[in-house]
Amino acid sequence: MTVIENPREQAKLIEKLQSFNKSLKFLHQISQDISTVKPLSQLLIEIMESSKILMQAEASSLLLYDENDHKLHFHVATGEKGQIIKQFSIELGEGIAGWVAKHGKALLIEDCYKDPRFNPEYDKRSNFITRSMICVPLMRKDRLLGVIQVINKKNGVVFEPEDLNLFETLASQCAIAIENQQLTQRQIKAEALKRELETAREIQQHLLPETLPEFEDLDIAAIIIPAHEVGGDYYNVIKINDKETLFFIADVSGKGIPAALIVSIIVACLNSSLLNRNIKFELMELVITMNRVLIESTTSTKFVTAWFGLYNHAKSELTSLNAGHNPPYLLKHLSNDFIALHKGGIFLGALDLPFETEIVQMEKDDILVYFSDGVTEAWNIEEEDYGEERLRDVILQAKGSSADDVLEKIQKDVKLHTGSAEPSDDLTCCIMIKNN
Repeated sequence: MTVIENPREQAKLIEKLQSFNKSLKFLHQISQDISTVKPLSQLLIEIMESSKILMQAEASSLLLYDENDHKLHFHVATGEKGQIIKQFSIELGEGIAGWVAKHGKALLIEDCYKDPRFNPEYDKRSNFITRSMICVPLMRKDRLLGVIQVINKKNGVVFEPEDLNLFETLASQCAIAIENQQLTQRQIKAEALKRELETAREIQQHLLPETLPEFEDLDIAAIIIPAHEVGGDYYNVIKINDKETLFFIADVSGKGIPAALIVSIIVACLNSSLLNRNIKFELMELVITMNRVLIESTTSTKFVTAWFGLYNHAKSELTSLNAGHNPPYLLKHLSNDFIALHKGGIFLGALDLPFETEIVQMEKDDILVYFSDGVTEAWNIEEEDYGEERLRDVILQAKGSSADDVLEKIQKDVKLHTGSAEPSDDLTCCIMIKNN
C-alpha cells in the first residue's frame, strides 16, 4: 500500500476523489433521469446537456446512425455553434466520429489538429475551435445506435483517462435509454397503424353487402376472407330492377390500405351508376366508366381485375363481361360440361380499350361459381397452388347441393389443401344456382 506523506499531494488526491464521487452521484442521477419515458428528441437533449455538465465540456454532440442510408446524423449539438453543426451528416469512417462508429472503439484525443482523422471542415463552417475531444460509440449488443462526444474541457485543460472511463459509463446508459425509447416509439407506431387498419377493415366491411338479396329463381351464396386486416377483394349482388340483377367481383392488385382505397372508388362507381334505376341500365356503360375513373384515380402499378354478370330473370340469360379476371365456371347440370367465361377485355385502370360481352343461357340446377385468385392460387406449405382443376372437381361433386353447401365444400377443400400455410391472398368465392 502506497502512503502519500506530502500534504499537498494528499490534498490533491482528496480533491480528486471528492470530484470523482460527485461525478458518480451526478452520473447516477443522470441515469435515472434519462431512463424515464419521454419523447426521443427530449431524451437526446437531456443526454447532451447532462454530458456537458458531467464532463465539464464546452460543447457536446450526439449523432444517431441511420440504417437506411448508413450515415451518422447530428440530432443534438450543444454549444454556441450547435445549430450550424446540426445541419451535417457523416459517412462511416469519415472524421473522428465516423472512425469511432465504424470501429466501435472510443477515442480520447488531447490535440485534435494533430490527429489525421480529425476533419477541420466543421470548425471552418462554425468558427469553432476544437482542441480536445472524447468520442464514444453508442452500442447495444453489437448494434450501432450512434456516437456521442464532448469537446474542449473547460478551464483550458485536456480530458484525462478518468474522464474517458466516466464518459463510457454514461454512454452505455444512454445507449440503453435510446434503444428503449426507439423500441417504444416503434411499438406506438405499430399500435397506431394497427388501429388504423382495424378502422379501415370496419369501413371495408360496411362496403360489402350486409345480406344478399333473395330470389325465387336463384339460390346464391358468397364469402370474402381477407388475408390481412384489409384486402383488395370485393363482391356485390345488386337488384337493378324486377327483371335484372348485377353480379360483380373485383380484385385489386396489391393489398392493404392502398387496395382498400381503390375498392372504395369501385363502390362509388357502382353506386353512382345505380342512382337512377328508372333509366335502362347499360352494363357496358358501367364498365367503361369504371375503367376510365380508375385510370384517372390510380397509378400505373395499380389495376383491378373484375367480372360483371348481368342476369335477366325473365329470359334466364346471363350477360358476362370479364375484365382480366379469373374466368367464372358455369357447370351445366345436364351435360356436366363447364363453360369458362373468358370474354371481356383488359383489366380495369390501365388502358381505355373496348370491351365485349358474351351471353349464356342458364337452365335448372346449373351452377355458376365466380371467385378471386385467392381460391385457385391458395398455397400449401410446399407452395403448390390449389388449382382450377381441383376447384372444378369440387363443383362437380357438389351437384344437387344448395349454394351454401357448394360454398362450404369449396372452403373446406381449399383449407384441406393449404393446411397450416399462412394465407397469401384474399379469398372470395360466390355461388349462383338456377332453381327453376
